[in-house]
Amino acid sequence: MAAPANPTYRLLIALVLAIIMMVLDQRTPWAAPVRHVLGYLTAPIHYLAHLPVDSSEWLSEQTQSRGSLMDENRRLQRQALILEQKVQRLAVLEAENVRLRELLNSSADLDANVLVAEIIGVDPDPNRQELVINKGRGDQVSRGQAVLDAQGLIGQVVDAGPLSARVLLVTDASHAMSVQVNRNGVRAVLAGTGQSDGLKLLYVPDTADIREGDLLVSTGLGQRYPRGYPVATVTTVRHQSGAPFAEITARPTARVDRASHVLLVQPTEKPLIPVPDPEAVNDA
Repeated sequence: MAAPANPTYRLLIALVLAIIMMVLDQRTPWAAPVRHVLGYLTAPIHYLAHLPVDSSEWLSEQTQSRGSLMDENRRLQRQALILEQKVQRLAVLEAENVRLRELLNSSADLDANVLVAEIIGVDPDPNRQELVINKGRGDQVSRGQAVLDAQGLIGQVVDAGPLSARVLLVTDASHAMSVQVNRNGVRAVLAGTGQSDGLKLLYVPDTADIREGDLLVSTGLGQRYPRGYPVATVTTVRHQSGAPFAEITARPTARVDRASHVLLVQPTEKPLIPVPDPEAVNDA
């Protein structure tokens, strides 16, 4: 029985064969077909050997891409919210500028001294139609002063503090004023109903010439309001058979529930013509 070959001899033989094959591969083209075939056989092995590394890199890229997309999405959402807020603020400022321009244009046509005030509060009591403005006695605001917006009379100052004042609206249930139809001069008493869009004419004879759409203006009677300011527009006129008075409702021309700025009117008083003293005349 032959003894097994020494491992050292086998290693030397393998090294010699390897050297011979490398020399032949460098010097002759005989190993090219063999290397080509071995390339197909070893390709799956190389792929499997690199699969863990490639998979790790792909997962890392996907994770980074997803995180970047989520961060970008959150950033865009924040920017969208900021831009929406800015757009809303710009819309508010634009509407406020329109209202201020309307006030300034209307004040140019008034034969009175006017003061622009901002509404800073609303009476929370549903039975009271009152506003609070940011002008008071320090701004020469006094009780009884008429208040209007760009469309018409809105109310009257009922209490003036040092820095603010309370305004009773024409729609308050306790409020009433003298008005006349701008079309024909028919006078009547206009009272509030406690609703921001509701007014009614009191004790108007059934035969009075008042129509839907008629403009009601202040008469100046009682010296509570200056004369000739728009107050309301007639909305309904109902005649009941046998009733002495007609049922007439109106809508304020002023934007009672939407105004943000108002004008306080202080009419200019005309100087009285002096009456001559009879004794002085006789002496002359």
